[in-house]
Amino acid sequence: MLKYVLKRLALMLLTFVIIMFLCFVLIKSLPLPAIEGLPPSQRDLVEARRIALGYYEPIMTQFWIFLVNVITKWDWGTSWYVDKMSPAFDVLWSRLPPTVLLNIYSLVFSIPLGLLLGIYAALHKNKWQDDVINIVIMLFVSVPSYVYAFLVQLLLCSGESGLGLFPLTVSSLSDAGGSYFSWTMFHSQIPAVLALSFGEIAGLARFLRAELTEALSSEYMLLARAKGLTQRQATWRHAFNNAMVPILPSIIGSFVSIMGGSLIIENIFGVPGVGNVFLMSINMKDYDVYMACNAFYIFIGLLANILVDLSYGFIDPRIRMGE
Repeated sequence: MLKYVLKRLALMLLTFVIIMFLCFVLIKSLPLPAIEGLPPSQRDLVEARRIALGYYEPIMTQFWIFLVNVITKWDWGTSWYVDKMSPAFDVLWSRLPPTVLLNIYSLVFSIPLGLLLGIYAALHKNKWQDDVINIVIMLFVSVPSYVYAFLVQLLLCSGESGLGLFPLTVSSLSDAGGSYFSWTMFHSQIPAVLALSFGEIAGLARFLRAELTEALSSEYMLLARAKGLTQRQATWRHAFNNAMVPILPSIIGSFVSIMGGSLIIENIFGVPGVGNVFLMSINMKDYDVYMACNAFYIFIGLLANILVDLSYGFIDPRIRMGE
């Protein structure tokens, strides 16, 4: 098991470097933004910083300088336009709290509801309740999260055509009293949480329904009933436990999918998070901020894949990784 974990970590590191190199080459293929319009003092500072980061060197030399700076000095470069002349990593770090909170709220809301819907549909298989849940699930799975975002804004946020229960955009930190955990901030984040959660609820419910339905029709359920267990006892002691083996790792993967979806949702609801900065860095050609944000999303995705694989061995003792 230890060898397997070390091997996966080494492969993760190699994959991380390769993906970062490809992204580095692609973003560096774009022309550098002009600096002629800047004041002379700032223009000289930008030019000196570009020379220090090897902006005019061959691409392999640039990437080597980038790696050396990150490894030895944790220097991810400079934000030229998103947050002028600030360290790129500081820009990323300052935008992490709203993004992480938004994703945690979405998981806390979507996981219990998805599990309950999946269990209820499996226990009422081929009945009208199951048909209704399946229709809702297919609708939620098929529609992108940004469509839900506009619908939520229209129905729940707009004062003219909707209920006007929530603000159209997330409150700023100053309006929320300087705290991300204030009621004002949480209340303003509810529409974004709903928009992110619908797809996850549907995906989790569909997956659990399929797994639990298969478990309920397995032969060991007949054996459990023959030994004297009631339907409820057999379902919760055997069918549900076995169905949760593939479900729990998928919950870890849900965090990654929500993080990816929040890129668009953050911009629609004005969340000052990593997704907003990521898109701004692309539009403004802020290369260093783009690489810092890219590294964040790549690392989260690769780490989640490892955790998903390893979680199987912890959830079910019969599974041994690396044998």
